[in-house]
Amino acid sequence: MFTRLLVGLDGSPSADEALEQSVVLGKRFNAKIIVAHVKESHGFGGREGRYSADTGALLERAAERVKDAGLRVATASTQGRPDVELAELARDVDTVLVGRRGRSSSANAIGKTVSSLIRIAEKSVIVCASKPSPMERCAVAYDGRETSQRALELLARFASVTHSTVHVIHATIDAAIGTMVVGEAEAILSLQGVAFVTHLEHGTPGEAMARVIQLTKCDALFAGAHVGQREVVTVSHAEEILLRTDIPVVIQP
Repeated sequence: MFTRLLVGLDGSPSADEALEQSVVLGKRFNAKIIVAHVKESHGFGGREGRYSADTGALLERAAERVKDAGLRVATASTQGRPDVELAELARDVDTVLVGRRGRSSSANAIGKTVSSLIRIAEKSVIVCASKPSPMERCAVAYDGRETSQRALELLARFASVTHSTVHVIHATIDAAIGTMVVGEAEAILSLQGVAFVTHLEHGTPGEAMARVIQLTKCDALFAGAHVGQREVVTVSHAEEILLRTDIPVVIQP
């Protein structure tokens, strides 16, 4: 399922973290990794454009890292808006891995490019953490909406390969409705033959998910990409989750 991985590189430390996560994931699925660098068009990127690197050297170092891990690798370089170009490149892969913006930012847990990529990409986007995760104990932020259903189905396939238990997290203020929503997730996972544990939590989704992740020691979270009014990306409260946790978040469109 994750046999072709795309990694967006810009010379930043967070992009290096995405590369390392791709190696971990690539070894599990014997994947081919495509390392890509987009030279930003003038006027896009703002502060995120502060990292500059020679494309050839950047891609060569990344390719050597992947080869040293015993994995197949290809390189890609293009110019334009990083979100648009990565979304286009992602059409031919299973998922795209990117680094998150600095976690010290209280205003935005993920950067402008990543927020836009989540909105326009047709494939899942993995926003990586500050260190590689084995992704062996996975949770899903489930609210019953279409994108979270797709995230649940993606995690079910992932868990069937990795033989891991799925933790379903749903935050609600109405226990009766919450039980119905969680029941839908239980039915889907039962049909897939995947082991699961459900967590019906009070509080905001971000608080609930961060609390369960800490208690269960989950090392990856799957969530649906929700686009609100004026194309504002809420991503199942991923902004709050990314501020509260340091694990990869797999965002399913």
